[in-house]
Amino acid sequence: MQLYPAIDMKGGRCVRLTQGLFDNVTVYADTPADMARLWVSQGASFLHLVDLDGALAGHSVNEPAILEILKQVSVPVQLGGGIRSAEMVRRLISLGVSRCIIGTKAVERPEFMKELIKEFGPDRIVAGVDAKDGMAAIHGWERVSVISAVDLCMQMKEFGVHHIVYTDISKDGTMTGPNVAYTKLLTEKTGLDVIASGGISCMEDLVRLQENGISGAIIGKALYEKKISLPEAVSRFEEHKEDTGYGRL
Repeated sequence: MQLYPAIDMKGGRCVRLTQGLFDNVTVYADTPADMARLWVSQGASFLHLVDLDGALAGHSVNEPAILEILKQVSVPVQLGGGIRSAEMVRRLISLGVSRCIIGTKAVERPEFMKELIKEFGPDRIVAGVDAKDGMAAIHGWERVSVISAVDLCMQMKEFGVHHIVYTDISKDGTMTGPNVAYTKLLTEKTGLDVIASGGISCMEDLVRLQENGISGAIIGKALYEKKISLPEAVSRFEEHKEDTGYGRL
């Protein structure tokens, strides 16, 4: 199972939100690149970055912090938050981002994903499926759409998407455990690489995800609050993982 330490950026700093609420913010570091170096030094083989300001603004806001992370570490990174044009994807990949996560635009214009897959390939483009009560949320989780997470994932599969980051917003930042049942449902229905996000609190949560066939897990607050030891988790869950095959462009 691939583990993804999360680095969420707001105002140039490394933060965590609770249940996606922008007025419920905890700051963990003034320099996101410092956190990136720390996680890599502890064995991280892939990082998950989120431009929270970008998710609301609809364009990259924390690019200086993102660039500094790309300079400081050599492991692949996936980035989400405000990526809503092919031009932005092109730029981010040219800067060294391995995967771009598309959320709002995938819901508002699903055909956009088909276009991106055709230009950049399925290993560069990730569908970010964020859900409240099973329905896909958009615009920095501020609005809930009329399409279910399951239907959206099936649509993404039709368009050639291979990777999905599924976030249960009610779980995010709460450390109350991930929504294993729904993540398993998405994995079984789609057959895609579904990465679980939201609520992971301890090693037992990771065990449950792995036992249910989930291929990846994003770990945020549990790392920052020292509820999970990254070196221990990497040793336990990534020991026999195949090489990601990602390099910097």
